[in-house]
Amino acid sequence: MMTDRQAPLKNLEKRKDFLVVIDSDGCAFDSMEITHKECFIPAIIKYWDLQPVSRYARAAAEFVNLYSRWRGSNRFEALIMIFDLLEEWPVVAERGAVIPRAKGLRRWIERGTVLDNPALAAEVERTGDTDLARALAWSAGVNVAIADMVHGVPPFPHVPEVLGMLADRADIIVCSGAQCETVERVWAEHRLVPLVRVIAGREMGSKAEHLSLAVSDRYDRDKVLMIGDSPFDGRIATASGVRFYPINPGRETASWERFALETAGLFFAGDYDVTIQDKLVQEFEGLLPETPPWQR
Repeated sequence: MMTDRQAPLKNLEKRKDFLVVIDSDGCAFDSMEITHKECFIPAIIKYWDLQPVSRYARAAAEFVNLYSRWRGSNRFEALIMIFDLLEEWPVVAERGAVIPRAKGLRRWIERGTVLDNPALAAEVERTGDTDLARALAWSAGVNVAIADMVHGVPPFPHVPEVLGMLADRADIIVCSGAQCETVERVWAEHRLVPLVRVIAGREMGSKAEHLSLAVSDRYDRDKVLMIGDSPFDGRIATASGVRFYPINPGRETASWERFALETAGLFFAGDYDVTIQDKLVQEFEGLLPETPPWQR
C-alpha cells in the first residue's frame, strides 16, 4: 500500500489559533551558501562540461540562486536560466565554450509537470531523452553532495529563541523545497524538531501545496504568517491570502531580531497589516536585482 506523503499536513490537528509557516534553507538555517557554492555549482560544472568557463558558470549560478529575484527557484528552472545567462555573456562566447541548450529539459519544464527527480526519472524511462538523463544524473549528484557536505550548519542567530516564543502561541510547520530527509536531519541536529508540528519537504508537494493543506479550513487566514527568504515565498503567501515576513539575504540576523522585537507582537495583536508588510517586502526585493552585475 502506497503511503500518502501529504498525510501529516492533511491531518494536522489545530492546537493554537495561529499558524506560522517557516522556510528552512537560507531562512531559518544559514545553509544556502554552502548548498549552492559547494554542491549545486560544482555539479553544474562537472555534469554539463562547463570547465572551460567555470568562473563564469559559478558567477551566473550564484546570481540566479543566491543574489537575484530568482533566489529559491526550482533547481531545473534555475539551471536553464544559468545556461541562458552564459549564452548571452560575451566573455563566455570569446572562449568558444559550448553552452548546453538542454532542449529536452526545456520541453519537459514547459509542459508544466511536477519538476522533481521521481517525475524526471519516469520521463527519462518513457522517452530515453539524453538531455533529461543528463539532468537526472546532475540532480542526483547534487543530492549526494548535499547529503555528504551539508551538516553542522547552524540556524541563524535568534532563530531558536524565536521558535520557542512562537511555539507558545502558534502551531509551526516547516515548508521547504528541499528533500524531506535533508530538512528533517538539519532540524534534528539542532534539537528544533519538538518545536514544530510538521516538517514538509518536496516529497510532500510544492510550498503552495504545503501551505494550502496546512491552512485548509482550520485557521483564519489573517492568523497565518509565512516566513521566507525568497520572492517566491512572498508570492505563495499573497496568493493564499496570508501574511508574509521576509528574511533579508545577507541581513538574516537583523531580520530575525526585528521579527522578535517588533513583528511577532504586531502579528499576534492583529496589527501586521499589508502596509507594514509591503514596506518590508520593498526593502527585501531591493536586495535582489533582476539584472546581473556584468550586464549593468
